Amino acid sequence: MKHAKFVSFTLCGAQTVQKAVKLLPDFRCERYARTVDASLSGTSLKRFAQQAMVDCDLIVFVGATGIAVRAAAPYLMGKAYDPAVIVIDEQGKFVIPLLSGHLGGANEIAKTLAEGLQAVPVLTTATDGRQVFAVDTWAKAHSCAVLEPHYIKYVSGALLRGETVGVRSDFPIDGLLPARIDLKKDAESGFTIGFRTDAQPFAHTLHLVPRIAYLGIGCRKGTGADAIEQTVQAALASAKLPWQAICGAVSIDIKQNEPGLLLFCEKHRLPFRTYTAEELQNAKGEFAPSAFVQQTVGVDNVCERAAVCAAQNGTLILHKFAQNGVTAAIAVPDWRVTFEEREGEA
Repeated sequence: MKHAKFVSFTLCGAQTVQKAVKLLPDFRCERYARTVDASLSGTSLKRFAQQAMVDCDLIVFVGATGIAVRAAAPYLMGKAYDPAVIVIDEQGKFVIPLLSGHLGGANEIAKTLAEGLQAVPVLTTATDGRQVFAVDTWAKAHSCAVLEPHYIKYVSGALLRGETVGVRSDFPIDGLLPARIDLKKDAESGFTIGFRTDAQPFAHTLHLVPRIAYLGIGCRKGTGADAIEQTVQAALASAKLPWQAICGAVSIDIKQNEPGLLLFCEKHRLPFRTYTAEELQNAKGEFAPSAFVQQTVGVDNVCERAAVCAAQNGTLILHKFAQNGVTAAIAVPDWRVTFEEREGEA
């Protein structure tokens, strides 16, 4: 679950926070009412901001914009790293996304808060103000990693000037393209959607990598995290697949408490899921069988079958890769690109 911290400075502001946190059920919210809670009277706002900028997905300052700016400014790392930062006036009349409006989701969160508080959302990003396609907003909404955040300005700048922006996709595109986005026309700036990070179809090419690939792992008991790391690195290099494509790791249930595997997943913040031998046996496809694995765990293949199960009987893009007593495989589900809003999307 995402982590949010709300800080307020007056009783009125604390009451606004109390209303706001109820509007964000997907966040684990912490509240800091500095002038209301006596236990916080001696705390340092500077220290609070420094820690929150590292630990949180969202920081909401309920008070003056100037306070938020001065608190957050010393700890800015860049749009790819900064959390969403939002300011709400103490009476809850205005909601201002201050940082990470697109990649951090601050703009959409601000709209949600404003609607619930019956406030005015104050969006200052040019693409939103002029209702122009925002590539970073789209990427976040569709679970795509943005490899070169500093190239966003080329795509957005071209669109704001009324120029055509190119797009190339390794995946099928359903529905209509946004205005001035072209699949075939040569353009100075554009973006790709896929795993080929070496593709450079435009002078300024922004790579969007869908986080849809599942990493299936098998290993001997007691295998260390370093051995797993080395094998996975080699497997990704073999498949020419960027780390950013991996959305989760999977294995057989007897590995659910394997220390090295758990440490590897924790290091890379990968959700980890396991399947029973019966579930793996029911995976559809052709897999590299091993009599030894069959005798040991009750199914002839772990890494390939687990990856395919996680990808909802998807396609193996890397078959069994073995090294250091570790096996790895990668599968992806049937995934398509759409730029049109679907039912239920904002």
